[in-house]
Amino acid sequence: MYQILDGQEWRHIWVVSDIHGCWQQLMDELKQRHFNPYEDLLISVGDLIDRGPDSVKCLQLIPEKWFRAVRGNHEQMALDALGNNDFALWTINGGIWFSRLSNPQKLTAIALLEACRELPHIIEILCANGLNVIAHADYPESVYVRDKSVSKQRVLWDRSRLSGLMAGRGEGITGADHFWFGHTPIAKRYDFNNLHYIDTGAVFGGTFTLAQLQ
Repeated sequence: MYQILDGQEWRHIWVVSDIHGCWQQLMDELKQRHFNPYEDLLISVGDLIDRGPDSVKCLQLIPEKWFRAVRGNHEQMALDALGNNDFALWTINGGIWFSRLSNPQKLTAIALLEACRELPHIIEILCANGLNVIAHADYPESVYVRDKSVSKQRVLWDRSRLSGLMAGRGEGITGADHFWFGHTPIAKRYDFNNLHYIDTGAVFGGTFTLAQLQ
């Protein structure tokens, strides 16, 4: 559930908002930042796939040495669909691309999707800016504790904290210097103390948000 990384292994480190198949757009953003795959690291807040044009290419990022990702609810929907042989929920939520593949392409995609089973739900990384915790939707506690068992469903899906904060109520999270979340498309990055919500809707005509941690 947790993956612990040491930021000292890389020169520069960025966290990126939900990719959703927008591979070329992401590559353009990295080029603008002079991203060096031999020295730098990119961490995704999850949802590599669905809705955009290049889900397969985005899945191919998973084994790259310069890339890490937490599991998003879209990866989970895909894994559930494959496991249950019930594709309805995934298909209506952006997984239609899979049904349009030829049978050989589907086999390739399935092998790539199986790699998502190894994606952690939470990444903890100590960087130049302090201790960072990355999860897809939320860390569903008021205090972060490494390796604590928390609800995977809420980590992947829960929007209640963000909704509360934007309505002027709710609480933050202690136990780390920064928390980074995606999942909920918003017009611009939203920061509440040490909580950062960065899904600025690239796949919906918005932009990628890349926050530099180091």
